[in-house]
Amino acid sequence: MFEFAVLITAPVCGFLLAVLHIRPQSVELTMPYAVRVCWEFGLIVAGVAGLLGMFWPGQLGTGLGIELAAMLMLGAIAAMYVVAVLVVAGEQAVVAASFVSAVAFGSWLRSVEIVRALRWLVRLHHAGVDPCPEAQT
Repeated sequence: MFEFAVLITAPVCGFLLAVLHIRPQSVELTMPYAVRVCWEFGLIVAGVAGLLGMFWPGQLGTGLGIELAAMLMLGAIAAMYVVAVLVVAGEQAVVAASFVSAVAFGSWLRSVEIVRALRWLVRLHHAGVDPCPEAQT
């Protein structure tokens, strides 16, 4: 549920940043313009891709792969913000940096879980077992 909440929030934040052109001062000061734009749209892409991967109607492995890419991207984007806010605000940013670090860390932990699940699927495939058999009608 936590992952879902973060993935819903990320594209909303990215969209508002891009449309309203209001950015945190730490981002303005530490990131060049091109990086800021990529950071904003990265929030949108990571959130949408993560949700797409979570609800992928096709093969389980494909959905997990999409979700893995999104989680890695979201972790990197969150870490970028943590570095920016700590560089500009220092110890005054401990609370914000801690919470956003938790998003980055949680994204990377989820990535590890997904990699384990994908390895499990590969092992089952090599053993000739189909983990998601088609429903027979």
